Amino acid sequence: MTSQGIGHAGAGVRLNPSDLGRRVMIRRVAGIDEGRQVFTDVLGVFTSWDNGVLTVVNRAGEAVEVPVTEVVAGKPVPPAPVRRSASAPELPPPAELQRIAARGWAALEQEPLGEWVLRASSGFTRRGNSAQTLGDPGLPLSEALERVRAWYAERGLPGYVEVTEPGSPAGLGAALAERGVTEAETLVRTAPLADLVRATRHAGADVRLFRTAGPEWLARYRRVSGDPVQEQAARQLLHSGRSVWFASVSLPEIGGGPAAIGRAVVDGAWVGVGAIEVVPQARRRGLATALMSALASRAAEEGATAAYLQVEADNEQAQALYDKLGFDVAYRYRYARLGS
Repeated sequence: MTSQGIGHAGAGVRLNPSDLGRRVMIRRVAGIDEGRQVFTDVLGVFTSWDNGVLTVVNRAGEAVEVPVTEVVAGKPVPPAPVRRSASAPELPPPAELQRIAARGWAALEQEPLGEWVLRASSGFTRRGNSAQTLGDPGLPLSEALERVRAWYAERGLPGYVEVTEPGSPAGLGAALAERGVTEAETLVRTAPLADLVRATRHAGADVRLFRTAGPEWLARYRRVSGDPVQEQAARQLLHSGRSVWFASVSLPEIGGGPAAIGRAVVDGAWVGVGAIEVVPQARRRGLATALMSALASRAAEEGATAAYLQVEADNEQAQALYDKLGFDVAYRYRYARLGS
C-alpha cells in the first residue's frame, strides 16, 4: 500500500508500509468545529498498518490507532533530541537494580521463598530458571537451599541459584561452595542515557523498532534452540516487561533476515538493553552501536535517563564495545548449580 490508499492523500503524505519501524509524524483529522476540520498530530514509532488503520506508539508508550481515512499528512522524522540536562538517576543498590532487571525478564513461573524468588521458564536461560536470592529466605540457608533444589527437581530442572554481592545473604557463597558448582560470572554495567545517545547517534544505520519479535527477529536470536516448549518460553520472556522494544537492521546484501537485532525494556528511569546480535558477515560496521543508539533514543522519549545491561564477564568482544560506549561496571552476580 502507498499513500494513494490514504483517504486525504496528497503531497504531504510520504508514508507507506516500508516505513514500518521508523519514527514518524502523522497529521490527522480530529473532528469538525463550526464547519471546519480540526487537526491533531501523532508522533511516535510506526508499528503497524493493518486493515486500513495505522498504529503509532507515542512517547508515553501508548498505541494510537489512526484510520487512513483521517490522515492528511505523514512522514518519517529523526529520533527525538535528548535533553542535555537529563541527569541519570543515582545508582541504586545492586538488589534494587536486580529486581528491576527481573521485571524485564519475568519468569513464567515464580514462587516466593521468604524474600527470595524461585523462577522457572521451561529451562530457557539461567535468568529465567534460577532462584533470585536477594534478602532473607526465612529459613536457615541449608534448609532454603534444599527447598530450592527440591523445587527445581519437581520441574525436571537443575537447581540454579543467582548470587548477588552485595544483596544475597552473608554466608550463601560458602554454603553453595559445599554443595554446588559456580558458573557464569556476569557483570552489570550502567551508563547515563544522554551520554549513550550522543555517543552513538552518528552510527547512521536504518534501525527499525517494533513492539513484537517477529519470525525474522527470532530467527537471528541465537538462544532459541528449536525446542517448541523453549521457543514458547522464549517468546514470553522476550515480551515481558513494562515497555518492550525490539530493534533490527537489514542490509540488502544479507538475506534470510536482519543483519543485526537488539531488545530493550523501559522501566521508569532505567532501560535494560540486551539481545544485541550481529551476523558474522556484518560485524565491525557499527550495527551494534546503531541498535543501541536507536533503543536508547526511544527509551529517553519514554522518560528513561540511564541504561543497564548484563554481560558475561568472559565476553571480551562485548566488554570492549561497552567500554567504548561509556558503560561502567556497577556490580557482579554469578550462578551456582546445586548438586543432586
